[in-house]
Amino acid sequence: MAGRSSRTAHTVAVLMGGPSAEHEVSLSSGRECANALRVAGFDVTEVVLGKERNGDIVARLQELRPDAVFNALHGRYGEDGCVQGILEWLAIPYTHSGVLASALALDKTRAKAAFRAAGLPVVESIIADADEVRARHVMVPPYVVKPNDDGSSVGVYIVQAENNGPPALSASMPERVMVETYAPGRELTTTVMGDRALGVTEIIAEGWYDYDAKYKPGGSRHVIPAELPAEITAACLDYALRAHQALGCTSVSRTDFRWDETRGLDGLIILELNTQPGMTPTSLAPEQAAHAGYDFPALMRWMIEDALWRA
Repeated sequence: MAGRSSRTAHTVAVLMGGPSAEHEVSLSSGRECANALRVAGFDVTEVVLGKERNGDIVARLQELRPDAVFNALHGRYGEDGCVQGILEWLAIPYTHSGVLASALALDKTRAKAAFRAAGLPVVESIIADADEVRARHVMVPPYVVKPNDDGSSVGVYIVQAENNGPPALSASMPERVMVETYAPGRELTTTVMGDRALGVTEIIAEGWYDYDAKYKPGGSRHVIPAELPAEITAACLDYALRAHQALGCTSVSRTDFRWDETRGLDGLIILELNTQPGMTPTSLAPEQAAHAGYDFPALMRWMIEDALWRA
């Protein structure tokens, strides 16, 4: 783990809400984090951002002058480097990754390029016009269509070989989307905390691990530690830490995998890395931290102390 400051942050502002498609998830995460930070002994103010971008966050933070910010925002604006840049300009220590790592991680194409350069396994993908994707198969099925810069399985379409035609993407999808080869297999995930990969969880859901499966109680079942061959467990831990480092991440990140057990180690691929994993009652990162000996308030304290140490 990274070193620690002897200073205690007495005041923490928790940022939540924001203009992305994950506004409600962020509110849930933020409230859970705020409550846990209070249990951990911090003086906490919840700062709720509306769905429209505005400059109020600067004035509000200048008024509060917190010792640190816990960034519980998700998606664009909150984890793409924008808010991180504001906090850098205000010289306020904040949790999670910095400007560059945040921007790289949310841009799935650039993140994949960094992973490939680090020798990590990812599937092939292209960026295509959404209208073209609606009109024809731009890749041989099965494939997946998703926004290039959103998380939480927002706007994900799986096109199987038996589909009669291309996907009918919703009008809310961006003009250009990512299309990637479908990776079959088991859903696995690993949280990195500082310089340590905590463990491997298997996610068991009925069908696709979508938005509802991630955030609704009972939407999925988490098995920790995942029942895997030792080689696959070790590879997940190694790949997650290397992915974290390849993007220049700090604090906590979570890397998601698919593992096709019929292919052994060759069947393990990285889907994506999340620099700000969810902190809701059904979230994976807090579960893995608890398994490693950090209950939720202890995890929150570690993240604030880590932010202060890096400032």
